[in-house]
Amino acid sequence: MHRTRLYAILATSFAIANVASAQTTIAKADADRLVAIAQANIAEVAAGKMALDKSSNADVKEFAQMMIDDHSKGLDETKKVAAAKNITLPSDTDAEHKKIADELQKLSGAAFDKQYVSKAGVADHTKVHAALKKDIANAKDADVKALASKLEPTVGHHEEMAKKLNAKLQ
Repeated sequence: MHRTRLYAILATSFAIANVASAQTTIAKADADRLVAIAQANIAEVAAGKMALDKSSNADVKEFAQMMIDDHSKGLDETKKVAAAKNITLPSDTDAEHKKIADELQKLSGAAFDKQYVSKAGVADHTKVHAALKKDIANAKDADVKALASKLEPTVGHHEEMAKKLNAKLQ
């Protein structure tokens, strides 16, 4: 009798645990979207900090500070969604962005400014803006879709600002 009761309690516990687990797991594609969003934010913050250190152009520094501020907020929001979904996010930039950072680190003055705005500004924001639009259209998880929807206008604004600054630096 006690054994039957124990088995029933264990079975109920496992069922409850499985339901709780199912509520916090998301599709791999949506988990990958969260990781990509985090990587983009991490890279923009890191590049912005480098620009603050290396640039002497007031417009570039202003843009860089905006990147640090806005993408730090974006990363915080991404971390909240990831934590709720039990998704582990990277804490450092990916190989592609490390390569760009290494290239930028070797530059100074106007050459740095042009490459920073061109690569971290225009190219990255164009790529991320398009990815966020796809995330909005394709994400299955409501929280991931909401995050992409929240970040997309900011990234679109950054893309436009980067294009204007890039034209000014040419």
